[in-house]
Amino acid sequence: MSGPKIRVLVVDDEPSVLLETAASLKRQYDVLTASRAEDAERMVSEQRVDLVLTDLRLPGKDGIALLTALKAARPDLPVVPMSGHGSIEEAVKAIQLGAIDFVEKPFGPERLQVTVERALELKALQRENEQLRSLASAADEMVGQSRVLEQIRSEIAKVAKTDAKVLITGESGAGKELIARAIHRQSARARGPFEKLNCAALPKDLVESELFGYEKGAFTGAMQMKRGRLEASDLGTLFLDEVGDMSLETQAKFLRAIETGEIERLGSTKTISVDARIVSATNKDLGDEIKEGRFREDLFYRLNVVPLHIPPLRARRDDIPLLVTHFASRIGAEHGRGPRVVTPEAMKRLSEYSWPGNVRELKNLIERLLIMTDGDSIGPGDVDDALPPDAGEGPPSEIKAARDKAERDAIHGMLRECQWNVSEAARRLGMDRGYLHRKIKRYGLARDGGA
Repeated sequence: MSGPKIRVLVVDDEPSVLLETAASLKRQYDVLTASRAEDAERMVSEQRVDLVLTDLRLPGKDGIALLTALKAARPDLPVVPMSGHGSIEEAVKAIQLGAIDFVEKPFGPERLQVTVERALELKALQRENEQLRSLASAADEMVGQSRVLEQIRSEIAKVAKTDAKVLITGESGAGKELIARAIHRQSARARGPFEKLNCAALPKDLVESELFGYEKGAFTGAMQMKRGRLEASDLGTLFLDEVGDMSLETQAKFLRAIETGEIERLGSTKTISVDARIVSATNKDLGDEIKEGRFREDLFYRLNVVPLHIPPLRARRDDIPLLVTHFASRIGAEHGRGPRVVTPEAMKRLSEYSWPGNVRELKNLIERLLIMTDGDSIGPGDVDDALPPDAGEGPPSEIKAARDKAERDAIHGMLRECQWNVSEAARRLGMDRGYLHRKIKRYGLARDGGA
């Protein structure tokens, strides 16, 4: 993807400086110019701007006020003040207010070029660091070696090289966001933003304002202009999670936006050009939603250029041991817990469970086990205690009842033999003392053998 040129806005009230600066940059960048702060604000609000170069001494609203307004409306927009000899203190103040760099007047073309390149590189590094932190905190790598997961990786590698729209289907918690992030990370847009909007997590009347943004005063509570996720993902990727929950009215506006590449913020009639790659996901059958009149057929065909399906965790059980080991290591480090071993029998129980909540449920259960259990290992009893009573595809209830009775009798017999010395009983049974205490509580054991 070649994509449009980076767009630089130059703001200066001296026509000669404005002309010379624009001429120095036009070979490499798309250049806009403005002589007043108010005009610059309007241009930034109406179209894509990737970098602002502004003089600090402007008529009316000065450069410091312009910087403050731009950072409030576009926190991610890099701003470079241009300062004369007498305004170095102002330049320092501008840096403190969020300017990414400054260039001192007078400057030659080479000095200007170096400043712009450095500012854009710093912004790219900041964005990459933010994305890495987001990936580390919000999502894990696609862990597993099952045949189906290898096939998905192959499909991601193919589609990531293009700008084609992708529709990811699969159950909740199966890893649809992981696929979307992998597509973005392997694409030509990787240095651009990755924006996410969960259409099911917001009231339907708020999805539209989050998607398209709004102007100040567009509705009650709109205290200032806000860019929407589509605009924020310009030159990057927009991931629409649970797109099947989008209202029909918003679907119509979204369809027009992706067809024309233009949007209008709520409360505005001005169009803004947007170049964002769309990756969508849903756990619904959109074919059924179309038949029921809840999803537009024309939007479905727009989004479903390349379909990707991720099967539920129960359909790729070979990945469970690797996921367990991965989560135990990572989450253990986060909580400051030492290395923990999941015994083979415990791993077998985890692999047999149906995991209706998929990878998300598995991750949460491992975290619970690491926090709530003691000792160096996690055994089958720990897993049984943590899993729901009706643990899906586990052993039939009569087998489980027989196994529980045998375990209860063995523990009670050893406790009586050790005269209820729990530490000694735990040693002989090969159990952690805390784990044995939980078993005593679970089975309601007492010195008289009652339950």
